[in-house]
Amino acid sequence: MFQIIGIILLFAMVFGSYIMGKGKMEVILEAAPHEMMAIMGAAVAAMLISNTTATLKKMPGSLGKVFKGTSWKAKDYADLLSLLFLLTKTMKSKGVIALESHIERPHESSIFSRYPKIVKDHFAVDFICDTLRMMTMNLEDPHQVEDAMEKQLEKHHHEAQGPAHALASMADGLPALGIVAAVLGVIKTMGSIDRPPAELGLMIGGALVGTFLGVFLAYGIVGPMATRLKEIIDEDGAFYRIIQSVLVAHLHGNAAQISVEIGRGSVPSPAQPSFLELEEALNNIPAEG
Repeated sequence: MFQIIGIILLFAMVFGSYIMGKGKMEVILEAAPHEMMAIMGAAVAAMLISNTTATLKKMPGSLGKVFKGTSWKAKDYADLLSLLFLLTKTMKSKGVIALESHIERPHESSIFSRYPKIVKDHFAVDFICDTLRMMTMNLEDPHQVEDAMEKQLEKHHHEAQGPAHALASMADGLPALGIVAAVLGVIKTMGSIDRPPAELGLMIGGALVGTFLGVFLAYGIVGPMATRLKEIIDEDGAFYRIIQSVLVAHLHGNAAQISVEIGRGSVPSPAQPSFLELEEALNNIPAEG
């Protein structure tokens, strides 16, 4: 919502001030289509050249995230802590054998199936199951497990940041591409130097629209979108950090409720359940049939 308001305010303030200063919108509107074709066409082409297929495939969904915000809401964090509570409690009370059916076939698991949104996140499920699988294979050194989890998180975060880096690179290049479009306009104008001064003025004004659009798009739209996307990816990454916190705390010998309380401390403040809210959520988990 705030992103849409920001874009509307951006256009209103920039073009409103131009109109109030008795600027003629006709010059911008006439030049904008072909200037935009040169600038954005070149920017998209540069993006295709400089990024992998995997990154490019993520771009549409990533742009949607800029407006939708983070994937995980307050309820999802409570669900994650409840899921981890059930898994660590089962492991502690019934042993690793009782856990094997859940981590080998999580989509059929009576524990995982209670939290369908988390199950749809392949990385979250694989991250939990792979770590618990290491524990069932007697890798019980908390430091080794934490190190292995850290490497997985770094890899996932690096790959997730690809679209944000691509947008940031586009924003960096747009002012220069605006100059390219402007130079082409100047070349066109110089080829018509015999025209009347009034016509030459319009042609030069149209050429300068390219410089304006390059800077306007870079610092007003694409750059802020890249920054917002990076923040969202960082926020989403906190969800997976909680998995690491809880499972490492479990390996240190803590009870399931203590482990999830340690994980609760890592939840971003806007979505963090209180101690009582988490306790209530855990108490309301129905017993397994």
